[in-house]
Parts: sequence; C-alpha cells; structure tokens
Amino acid sequence: MSSAPRRTAVTSPAVIGVDVATASVRAVCVDGRGRVLAEAREDLPAPVRTAPGTGEQDARTWWPAVRSALRRTTAALPRGGREVTAVAVSATSGTIVPTGADGAPLGPALMYDDRRAADLNAEAQRAGSARWDALGLSVGPTAALGRAVWCLRTYGAALSRVLHTPEVIGRELTGHPVPVDWSHALKTGYDARTEQWPHEVFDALGLPPALLSDVRAPASEAGTVGPRAAEATGLPEGCSVRLGMTDGCAGQIATGAVEPGRFVGVLGTTYVLKGVSEQLVRDPAGAFYSHRHPEGWWLPGGASNTGGECLAEVQPDRLPALDAAAEARGPASYVRYPLCRDGERFPFVSGPARGFRLGAPRDEADAHRAALEGVAFVERLALERVGRLGVAVRGPLYAAGGGSRSSVWTAIRATVLDRPVRVAERAETAFGAALLAATGTLHENLAASAAAMAGGGALIEPVAAERPALDDAYGRFTEELRTRGWLPDGPR
Repeated sequence: MSSAPRRTAVTSPAVIGVDVATASVRAVCVDGRGRVLAEAREDLPAPVRTAPGTGEQDARTWWPAVRSALRRTTAALPRGGREVTAVAVSATSGTIVPTGADGAPLGPALMYDDRRAADLNAEAQRAGSARWDALGLSVGPTAALGRAVWCLRTYGAALSRVLHTPEVIGRELTGHPVPVDWSHALKTGYDARTEQWPHEVFDALGLPPALLSDVRAPASEAGTVGPRAAEATGLPEGCSVRLGMTDGCAGQIATGAVEPGRFVGVLGTTYVLKGVSEQLVRDPAGAFYSHRHPEGWWLPGGASNTGGECLAEVQPDRLPALDAAAEARGPASYVRYPLCRDGERFPFVSGPARGFRLGAPRDEADAHRAALEGVAFVERLALERVGRLGVAVRGPLYAAGGGSRSSVWTAIRATVLDRPVRVAERAETAFGAALLAATGTLHENLAASAAAMAGGGALIEPVAAERPALDDAYGRFTEELRTRGWLPDGPR
C-alpha cells in the first residue's frame, strides 16, 4: 500500500530525503526554507525470522520501493522534479547485504537486530578491546561486524562486497558503487576517531577490508544521478547524491540539534537522549556511545529501557482525558520508576534493575501522573550524567517522539529539568536526510541547513509552582536507586 503524494505550488530549488525503514520507504521533498513540497510512502515486506535471533528482508524490494516513492514525489512537484538539486538516503543502523560482483544481492539483507553472529561479535570485542575502549563503545551481539564475517563464511568467493542499505540505493541512483558514510559504518566496526576500519580486528576474524566500501563523512557527495535512475525516478540527471546517516542520527538532525551543547530527548517506546559535543565522550559504564558528526564533532547518545512503553496498557483514546486529569491534580502523591522490562541500560547500566513504586496511587489520574514524572526523572538523570561526563548542555532541550505530543508530559519534563523544552516540528528520518542533502548544495554547512530548514517549534517553559514538589520527588527517586545499588554514588 502506498500513500498519496502531497504537493504545493512552490518552485524554488529543493532537495529530497529518503528513509528506508523496516516497514516502508518515505521520500520527502523540501525547499531551502524547510517547507515540504511533496512526499510519498511505499510499503516494504515485513522482515522474517528464519530461526530464533535472526532477521531478514528481501533487499531486492528496496530499490523498487525507493524508485516508486521518488517518482510519485517528483511527479507532484511543479516542475516535475527538475527543481531537485540533491538527494540523500538514510536507513536502519547495522542492516547489511551480501552482494556479488554485479552489485546484486547474493541473499537476504541481515537486519539491524539479527543476532546470528553474536559469537563473532564477542570475538571482535576481545580482538579490538583497546580500540573500543578508546572509542567508548562495545561490539554488541547484533553488531553488523560479526554478520559481515558470517557473510564471508557463508558465501565464500561469490561475495564481492558487504553493503549497507544506502549503498544499495546509491548504486542504483548513480549507476556505480558508492562510498558509505561513517554513521552507517559504525556498527560494522568503523573507527571514526582514527578514520579507519579496525584492521587488527579484521585480521583476527579473517575479514578482508576490500569487502567493505570506502568511508566518507555524511553529507559529502557520493556521485550524481545517472540517466537510468533519472528516467525511473523523475530526478534530474546530474542531481547530486549525498551521503546520509542512520535513522537515529537523521532524526536528531531533523530537530535542529546539530551544534555543540544541543541535545534532543526522543520519547517513544523507550527514551533516547542524543546531542552534540566538541570532543568524544567516553563513558566508563558504557551507557553512552558516540556517532561522528558530519563536520567532525561527536554525537553522544544513549537509549533507556524506560519510556512511553509505561503507558502501553492505556487505550490511546483515553490518553487525552488522563493527561487533563493529571494536569489538574498537579504533582503525584508518590514516586514511580516506570521500568517495564528487566534491566536498565541508560542513564545507568544495571541488569538487576526493576521498576518500583514508593507509595501507592490515590486514583487513576495520580497513577498516570506518576508514570509521566518517572520518565521525566530518568531524563533528568540522563542530562546530569551528560554533565558529569564533561559535556555542557546549552539552551532548551529539543523534544521529539510520540510522547512529545503530550503538552502535559512536556511541561512536566521542562519542570523536572528546570529547562525550557522545544518540541521539534518534524523530527523525522526523511526530513533529517533532506537536511543532509541540502548541506553543501542549498546551504554552506549543516548548521546553516538546520537554521534555515528545521523551524522553531513550540517552546514549553517550566511550571514554577510545581518545581519544589518535583525536586523532592526526584531526590527520593535517585536515593532509592542508590539504596538498591543500581545507581553509583555521586553528586546529589
């Protein structure tokens, strides 16, 4: 199923961002001021699990979906696509495809959550421990690095390249192989600090570096649209093809948080904090890890196991009424850590961590309010951890994700943080990819693209009258975490 494209009558130069997600492809065309001129969506087949811990998708479906979304987007433009200056592609982090000499897939794409090479990733972690320590990250069970080795051992001499999703699309757009950006290459082992593949790890695993592409900075040019792709998509021949970033990074860029000190809290099923720092942030606990900014800074971030999931049992149509009741009652009468899973990974790392309540709710509104406050406490703890790691957080916190559509929740977050929260207008991967496409084409650099295109968004101020009660509740929250041994002793 595909969605109908949207259009406006604007004819200024434009760029297109493409998001190849798990379930669909989205293309968004915007002008240099960030106005959406047209957009379209095409569905992808659901990934399949051929065995426990695996995740596969037919990579041959990606280009037809991208081609169709681009064709429908350009057809909706006043000049039929001739106004498009550049295009950039973003995708899921760590999805890879084994390909032959002609660039065609030898088998299905191995998705970002595929764990079939967990043992190889453990070996990679040991072989490159000094490198990973210097980078402040670890090679997890789902890392693409181990799966690249698995591809070599499975396909042997037939394997010519292991490609990331944007490389597959970039080859179709340009008609030749393209480099990979250092964001998509991160989970395949690329060391953005030294700007090299981890040769000692590759040697230990028997992985030839030639199986992976050259790496360049996001937003740099990978080539131009060739005649076949131009005819298929409606893009003008010679249109610049720029390198994108992973979906999470592109979503951050879409908010406008692209300069040092700017951070965004993404409140979806789980809570994610992302930001920009001038220097690489190394977190000894492993709760934080960093992508590399297109212009050489760093993008530290961490993902909690807590977030909007704590409201999963509430029917969506009841949320507005509960929000209104929670706003009317004020701060909750008790403290709740609304962790629905076993263990926490950010802003602290603890396998034994479990959700808890200090007290009991007086009514449903009280329980709802306590859940909203509990997630806000996690966010404050995350920002305090950023500060202890030496990163200054400047200005308002940008807010994105489904939870940020709740004005009550956003006001609670602003009050707990004692910091204004700016709700991003379009915190979408495709929009972030469009900002990358505009960098070096419509605008001089990424900061200029964000300033011109990302928009302001609603600014929510703290509620001063509620601050003392929430400060007290936050103190009880963190004290309980320390009492249980989950949160190390530190500044209170």
